[in-house]
Amino acid sequence: MEDLKSKIDEACRTAEQFTKLYYESLDKRRYHIARLYLDTAQLIWNGNGVEGKDEIQKFWINLPVSHHNITSLDAQPVTSPAVEEQLTFLVKVGGQVKYSDKAAKPFNQVFLVTATGDKWKIVSDCFRTQESLENVTNS
Repeated sequence: MEDLKSKIDEACRTAEQFTKLYYESLDKRRYHIARLYLDTAQLIWNGNGVEGKDEIQKFWINLPVSHHNITSLDAQPVTSPAVEEQLTFLVKVGGQVKYSDKAAKPFNQVFLVTATGDKWKIVSDCFRTQESLENVTNS
């Protein structure tokens, strides 16, 4: 039990550091965002799939300038035998995103991050903006 508690504590600390770096890079230095992904990473952005860190970089660069405001953050260790040889965490983020001159929208993002040496790399990234039920039912 103590080992699991220490893994949970480490996941929370890592998530805080990782998300600060990630969203600063995304909002201010997109040209560096590929450094945070594994070569074989996958991004799903509002239902659009992108594979490989170079393609992910191109995808982010082509989006309008953004500003993310984080309001919730959670993390947990992945303890599956498939990844027990390296630290892997599931990180869940929620908040508001504003693109250029558009209105801010709520978003959720889920990352699977893994340790590679002394760096954390994104294995999988799933981003989704949230529509209000009123907008969904009226469309």
